[in-house]
Parts: sequence; C-alpha cells; structure tokens
Amino acid sequence: MPPVDVRRAGDRFHTEIDWLDSWHSFSFGGHYDPRNTHHGLLVVSNEDRVRAATGFGTHGHSDMEIVTWVLEGELEHKDSSGGHGIIYPGLAQRMSAGRGVRHSEINPSSTADVHLVQMWVLPDTESIDPGYEERDVNDLLADGGLVPVASGRGHDGALAIHQRDAVLWAGRLAAAASTTIPDAPHVHVFVAAGDATFGGAQHLEQGDAVRLTVAGERRVVAGPTGVELLVWETA
Repeated sequence: MPPVDVRRAGDRFHTEIDWLDSWHSFSFGGHYDPRNTHHGLLVVSNEDRVRAATGFGTHGHSDMEIVTWVLEGELEHKDSSGGHGIIYPGLAQRMSAGRGVRHSEINPSSTADVHLVQMWVLPDTESIDPGYEERDVNDLLADGGLVPVASGRGHDGALAIHQRDAVLWAGRLAAAASTTIPDAPHVHVFVAAGDATFGGAQHLEQGDAVRLTVAGERRVVAGPTGVELLVWETA
C-alpha cells in the first residue's frame, strides 16, 4: 500500500434502499473485497442518510467500539445497556458493544433526513461490559483545528474508547484555514463536509478519504466554503 492512498467518494461500496442511502469506505454487509476490509484498527466507516421516521431497528453487536457523528438532522439511539440519547451535529456518541448489546437507531423527524457517519474500531479487550457515552464538542470545534472526539489515550474532553491505540479527531475549518494531520502508523482522513486541499496538491471533496501509512505529518487547507474532517489515527 502506498504511504498516501486517496479514495474517492464515488468509488465506495453503495447500498440504496427505500429508507437508507449508505456509502461504505470498507467491506460491509453484502459488499466484500478482501483488499479493502480495514485501515489499521478502523474496520467500518459508513456515511448514511436515513429517511424521516425510519431507521435501524433493534439489532446486536459484540466486541466493537462504535462512534456515531451526525452531520445534519438527529438520530435517536436506544440500547440494552440503558443508553439513550438524541444525537445531533457536534454531539459525539460512543457505544461499547462488549460481550453483547442490542440497540436501535431511528430518525425521530417526521419530515427531514438525518445524515451521519458511523465508525467502528476493534477494542483492545474483549467481553467487557457494554457501555454508552455522549459528549457535545461544538464549543471546542468552534476554536478551529483538530479536536480529540474519541480516545483510548485519555484525552481531556474526549469520549473514552476501549482501544489504547486509537484516537478520533474532528475539525471544522473555516475557509482557507489549515490544520496538521497527525503522524501515526495508520491515519484515515475523511471529508465529511465541504472541500479541502491535502498535502499542498490533492483536492478532496465531500466523501473523499485519504489513507496514510507511516506518511508523516500532512497539511490540510479548507476550501472556499470550509471543511469538516473526521481523522482516525491508529496503530
């Protein structure tokens, strides 16, 4: 794999049914490619649009750290560990599936779609107690740069995930603002909204991603309407 691997939005696996429009960065569900199953510890990065008053009915997971990030609209989460919340833009949510949990994710609006990104990383310990956590990071994002949203390394203000070798950063950059992407064995940069220039040359649009493998620090500059980034660094 090259140290810098650009993946375009339209090249992702695509699932479209009456209530769901979903784009998968990695093999997911009925889509499988043995060359595209993960990047580092990140095994799922799905960009979903869920129609009004529909959603994912109760289903189960185990031994996975699941982080949900809403871009537009709201998503209602309920799970068998007692977790319940309405997730909105800037409110990060983490569910640790542990030894087994059942949950539902429903769009509570009767009129508007919800647009979200859901990401899964492998835990460092199996069969833990299931758990749920949410945290509003809108104020932190307003300061610019990258903000630790979910971390196994104890970052202040971040959701705690059970994976010591993973951190999710988010950034909302105004037009022409820039930030540095961290250096790590594996880094996954996803353009959740807007557009940007990566590494001084590569133009990225909404839905594009860059997979970095021991690639060093890289600079991202927001386009004319700004950019929202989701960046995983993992061992």
